[in-house]
Parts: sequence; C-alpha cells; structure tokens
Amino acid sequence: MARYIFITGGVVSSLGKGLASAALGALLQARGFTVRLRKLDPYLNVDPGTMSPFEHGEVFVTDDGAETDLDLGHYERFTGVSARRTDSVSSGRIYSNVLEKERRGEYLGKTIQVIPHVTNEIKDFIAIGDDEVDFMLCEIGGTVGDIEGLPFFEAIRQFTHERPRGQCILMHLTLLPYLSASGELKTKPTQHSVKELQSIGLAPDVLVCRSEHPIPEKERAKIALFCNVRPDAVIPAYDLKSIYEAPLAYHRAGLDRAVLDAFQISPAPRPDLSKWEDVMDRLENAEGQVNIAIVGKYTQLEDAYKSIAEALTHGGMANRVRVKADWVDSEKLEGEGAHLLDGYHGIIVPGGFGERGTEGMLAAAKYAREKKVPYLGICLGMQMAVIEAARNLAGMPDAGSEEFDHEAGKTRFTPVVYHLKEWVQGNYTVQRKVTDDKGGTMRLGAYTAILTPESKISEVYGGAVEIEDRHRHRYEVDATYRDQLEQAGLCFSGMSPDGKLPEAVEYADHPWFIGVQSHPELKSKPFEPAPLFAGFVRAAMDMGRLV
Repeated sequence: MARYIFITGGVVSSLGKGLASAALGALLQARGFTVRLRKLDPYLNVDPGTMSPFEHGEVFVTDDGAETDLDLGHYERFTGVSARRTDSVSSGRIYSNVLEKERRGEYLGKTIQVIPHVTNEIKDFIAIGDDEVDFMLCEIGGTVGDIEGLPFFEAIRQFTHERPRGQCILMHLTLLPYLSASGELKTKPTQHSVKELQSIGLAPDVLVCRSEHPIPEKERAKIALFCNVRPDAVIPAYDLKSIYEAPLAYHRAGLDRAVLDAFQISPAPRPDLSKWEDVMDRLENAEGQVNIAIVGKYTQLEDAYKSIAEALTHGGMANRVRVKADWVDSEKLEGEGAHLLDGYHGIIVPGGFGERGTEGMLAAAKYAREKKVPYLGICLGMQMAVIEAARNLAGMPDAGSEEFDHEAGKTRFTPVVYHLKEWVQGNYTVQRKVTDDKGGTMRLGAYTAILTPESKISEVYGGAVEIEDRHRHRYEVDATYRDQLEQAGLCFSGMSPDGKLPEAVEYADHPWFIGVQSHPELKSKPFEPAPLFAGFVRAAMDMGRLV
C-alpha cells in the first residue's frame, strides 16, 4: 500500500508547486523508491483541451489520450514515469461523475451532497493504483483558501484519517516575500497560510518556503515554532538558473530527508544523483550555442509551448550545446516578411488551432525550404509544410485546410488537409463529426507510425521503421494528394499502419526538413531526449558552422 504525500500551495500564490512535486518524485526515485505523481485540479473544466492556451498554457497529452494540465509534463520529465488518464482530475470531472452516478441510481435516491458524495468520489480517485508504488504524490492545484478547492481539502482530511497512522503527510509550499524598504523577509503570510490549513483540519508536516533571498536560521526557527513543524522540516527553495537543478537543490536543502523522517523511514537508502549531476554538467558546460526560431501563434505566453521549449533544451543537452530559442509571432511574419528569420540556425513551427497566423507559418516553411535551414514542423507545422509545397511546388495555388474553411463558414481552398472523420485505434474504428463537441473529440494519445527505411526520419530514430508518439489533432493531411506532392519533391516518409494517414514528411534534397503529425516533444526527458529534437539541434549546429 502506497504512502501518500499531499502537496498544497500557500495563501500567497506560490510559484513552483508542480516543480517541487516533480523534484521530490525524482529524489525518492534516486533512493530506490517507486513513485507516481497525481494532479487534483479544483477548477471546473472537464476537458482541459477545450481551454485557450492563453488561459491555461499547454495541454499535456498522455499515452492513453488524456488531455491534462502541463504539470504532468514536469512529472514525466523528472521521473520518466508515463502519466495516465487516472493521474489528473478536475472538480468538473468529479462533479460530472457524481451526477452520472446519480442518474444511474447508484445513490438509491439520496440527496446528493458535497459530503459525502463529492468527497468520496475524490477519495476514490486518489486511491487508484494504490498498490502499484511506494509513494503517491498528489498535488492540489490552486492555493489554500480558494473556494473551489474546499471539497478537495476536506476529502484529503478524511482520507488521512481513514488510512493507517503515519501513511499520509502534507507538504505545504509557501512564499516568503522580501520587503526591500525594511530589508527583511516576512513570515506572516506563511503563518496565516498554515493557520488556514489548520482551520480545515490539516496540518503540514513539511514546509517548503520559496524565497528570492537566503532565509536566516532565526527565521526558519520562527516559522517552525509558529507553524508547528520541526525546524529541519522547513525547507528553503531559492530561485534557480534551470528547473533541472531542482532535484539537486532540494536534496541539498534536505527535502527528501525531511519527507522520509516524517514517514519515520530510517535508515533510508542513499540517493544516487549521478543522473542529475550529468544533466547539470551538460547544461553548465555547453560547448557552443545554436539560435532557434519558434514560429507560433501563442508566443505571448511561453507556457503554451512548454514541452517544445523543454525538448529543445534536452536536444541541446544531447549535443552539449546551449539552445537559445526566440519566440517569433507568426502574424509578424505576415506583416514584416520572412527576413525576420535571417540568422537563425533552425526553425520550428509548432502546433495550434485556427487560421490566424498560418500565412506566417507558411512563409516560415517556404523560407526554410528555399534557404536550406533546418526545419521541424509539429502537427500544424507539418500541415503548413504540406500546404506550402502544394501551393508553390505542386501547382495548387489554392491549397489549404478544411479547418480554415470551417472557421470562415465558406469554401475557399482545395483541402489538402481535411477534417479527420475516421481512424483506427487499437481494435476499434473511431468516428467523429465536425459538429461534435470540441472536448475530447480529437485523435489523442500514442499511435504507431511506419517509417520509410533509410529516410531521414528513420535515421533520426536510429534506423527504426516503427515508432510511437502522441497525437492531438482534428485535421489530417489528405493522402489522396500523396503522389502529386511526392512528384513535386515532398516525400511521405511516415504513414499509419493501415497506410491511410500521413505521419511524417521530408525533402530528400534538403539537409534537414522534417514534419510530423505527432507531438514528439511530449515524451522528451532531460536524460532521454526526443530523437527528433536531438537530431534537429545537431542539424542546427551544422548550419551554425556554415553561417
């Protein structure tokens, strides 16, 4: 039976809760324990995939097709444990499940209440996979005091009392603000945050205190005294140059030791942190730099492309170079021209939805093709490469996507990209209509692609002819135009196992130009970089030597 660590955030909004959870998971792994990380989101969205990237950042997709919070990406990157559908739940999903059960008569006509029906549903979710790991880390989104989070905190209170004594602990992340006028750190917000927790029946065992300045010992002792925790369980969390320093920094601060002491696990196995030391060595001792342009439509909020940015960092680690990524708004290319891409060693066009900014993406694909600049097109980025080839090489000047016509409400393009109405998933055929609800209607999760032997993408994957990556899209390149496009020079180097859905395209006469329908960035890790990103950075290094 797993031991549970519940991770909460303080009254003063405290950044880095997901990172602290992921780093703690990595530290427990380094000591030989098995872990799983889980996110409890108190907000009402049933399908995070319906949220705007400007509102919520990136939507992270799991192998089994769940659309989740971007924190699950941190969990995977730091622990290497593939997240599952059961590792993320919102209060919207909880309430939806309760209402569905009520309609089926499972409550035998009783009045449905937050306690016990909603809290029981949350507790059932928390306990999924209880016997699979040594530690279950459950992060509660938002901050203590949020009205949306109250049912979750009550469920945790009940859960900790129902489990055997010593099987659950609470880790609370707070912010210590620094007042420059008086030159002092203020502990009062942390005290009030803990008081708020105690008022709902929860008491933290470990406090993680975020601070821009060193925390004096007397302040740590004061926090311990007034918050009723042991002094060595007050863990400082300072700003870091890289998120990948977090496991080493938290270990130096004593986080894993404090957690194991709270569980009375002593003596504990010594941690093997060589993997993270190597990661930091590659980051700190880079042997050069490449400049990459990411041409997207959500560049105002970099979290919208969080996994892309991290996968580029991983690709740099694999090649021992520093990657400097610049976010280029695709709409600026439409107004000012593709010359804005001059001087970059590589161009990435990532995923997205809707027609806005796509003419700039097409300009980026054309620039990369003509100037022989390494290009990586992901999802929409692959579709843009296909449309650009159709318009400028295959004699189809009106080529476009059905998505843009659906959005405009009129037919304007020859649809070389069409709405995906049917595909094979395992032993089943999935069918979708344009009029279906947006939430959860896409081709989601891990799918296999069959690669052309000796193609560039096959070489990137070490000569493999079959790979698996995650997908998230409603529109697909139409294989009907394959012969016409291949005659123009664009090779279809990856297809679905049934040969109906294009998975990868490339140019044989280009140093490195690959587009994929999948999202390889979602499976990239610092100690296991996604092959496409490692290969792309390597090609950018070669380009840098030519410039």
